[in-house]
Formats: sequence, structure tokens, C-alpha cells
Amino acid sequence: MRRRLRRKHVHEPPEINITAFMNLMVILVPFLLITAVFSRITILELNLPTYSEQSAQSPAQFQLEVIVRQDTIDVGDRDGGLLRRIDMLDGKHDYGQLSGLLQQVKARYPEKRDATLLLEPQIPYDIVVQVMDNMRIARGVQAGNLLTAELFPEISIGDAPPGRHIKVASKEKR
Repeated sequence: MRRRLRRKHVHEPPEINITAFMNLMVILVPFLLITAVFSRITILELNLPTYSEQSAQSPAQFQLEVIVRQDTIDVGDRDGGLLRRIDMLDGKHDYGQLSGLLQQVKARYPEKRDATLLLEPQIPYDIVVQVMDNMRIARGVQAGNLLTAELFPEISIGDAPPGRHIKVASKEKR
């Protein structure tokens, strides 16, 4: 019989060459950082409508309410009643008329910064955002330049009251 000579081999793990990988990372990381799309998140701060005894006892102040319903947008004073009902135009809410009306209200009450937005339960999110944009900022073009003016940036949001029986404000209160 033949005996095999067994030699003891010391097995060292093979050396890993990562030079090619490092070269790839040196090129890939700056390329990915340059081509990355950085998104900007905009946050609107909303408040809940409040009721305090002080506001109930103070003389009637103008409190703007915009009520968005399925087929109309009602703009009015909480205590004074409806200023104007804006009906849908070609199956869509008329944001141009809403913006014009809010600009008129801002001209009458320039120090007013807060408003309340009340929504019916099934109003789509897109409509809510468009109404809020029109409540916060007025856009216009003058001499070829786009102008923006702040209207009512402090928006409180809540549920619309049921029904459509709103008293119409008299012309003296307008």
C-alpha cells in the first residue's frame, strides 16, 4: 500500500482586491448626488376654529367664512351672514370669482389675516387645496408682470354646517 504523504498546508484566505470597486464608487457617488432630485415639501399650517367667551362678548367683528359645498362656494361673515354664493361654472368651481370677492373683502378689512374654511364631507382634496390657495394669495398680471398679494394666510379649517339656509347680509354690514 501506498502511503500518501500528507503535507500540512497552511491555508491563508486569498487577498481581496477592491481597487476596481473603489474606483467605481469614486465615480458613481458624485454622479448620483448631482443627478438626484431634491424635493421641496411645503407645509401649510392650519388651525381649528375656536370659540371663546371674549369673542362672544366683544362687539361684532368681521369673521370671514368660506363654505365649500358640492355645487357652490359660500362666502360670508360668521355673524353677519352670507356675502355671496358662487355657483359652479361649466361643472367646476369658479375660483376666479372667489379670488375677486376675497380681494374686495381684503380691501374693506386690510388688517384681517384670518379666515375659516368649512368643508362638506365629500369635497375632493384638489378642490380644498385650490380654495386654500385662493384664500391665501391673490395673483394678478400688471404691465406683463405677475403680482401676488397676501389675502388671508391664517386659515382655520372645519366641517361645513348642514343645510343651505343662510341669511343674506344686509348692505349696511358689507
